[in-house]
Amino acid sequence: MHAMMFLEQKYNLMFCFFLALLPFASVGQSHKNISLGSSHTAQAGNSTWAVSPSGNFAVGFQQIEENGFLLSIWFNQIPERTIVWSANGGNLAPKGSKVELTSDGFFLLNDPTGNRIWSAGSSGSGTSHAAMVDTGNFVLASQSTEYLWQSFDHPTDTILPGQVLNQPSTLVSRYLETNY
Repeated sequence: MHAMMFLEQKYNLMFCFFLALLPFASVGQSHKNISLGSSHTAQAGNSTWAVSPSGNFAVGFQQIEENGFLLSIWFNQIPERTIVWSANGGNLAPKGSKVELTSDGFFLLNDPTGNRIWSAGSSGSGTSHAAMVDTGNFVLASQSTEYLWQSFDHPTDTILPGQVLNQPSTLVSRYLETNY
C-alpha cells in the first residue's frame, strides 16, 4: 500500500511539473518572429524565409523561372507548394533580389542592385517584428503585437479561412501556373 501511494505521488508530481512547463512550450512555438534588420535573398534552393509555428505556411521566394522569383506565401506541408499570396502584383524579381525588414521597420523588396521593386506600404513606425502566423497571414507587428500591416489586407488570388475581403479589394486569378 505504501509503495502504491509513493508511485501515485511520483506520477502526480511529474504531471504537475509538465503542466507547469506547458505555457513555456506554447510561447516558444508562437514567437517565430523576424527581427528588424533581417533579410532573405532570392536564390535557387533557398526559398523559405519564415515558417508559421504549426509549419502549415511559409513565406519567402518561390522560383518560377530560371532567373525569376516570386516573393510569396505558400502551403508548406504539401509537396506542391501552392502559393496563396504574392507581392509586387505577381511580377517576378530577378535572382539575387532581397526582401528585407529594415531596422526602421519597413518591409521592402529590392533587386540585386538595391533598387526598390516593391514595398509593403507601411510607415515603418512602431514595427518591432514580422511574423508568419498560422492563419497564413504575414504580419508586421508592434511590440504589443498589434498588426500594423498584414498580407490579409492585400489579397492576390486566394482567400484563406478567417480572411476578410475588405472593400475596395480585388482578386485576380492566375491565367497559367507560372502567371501570377
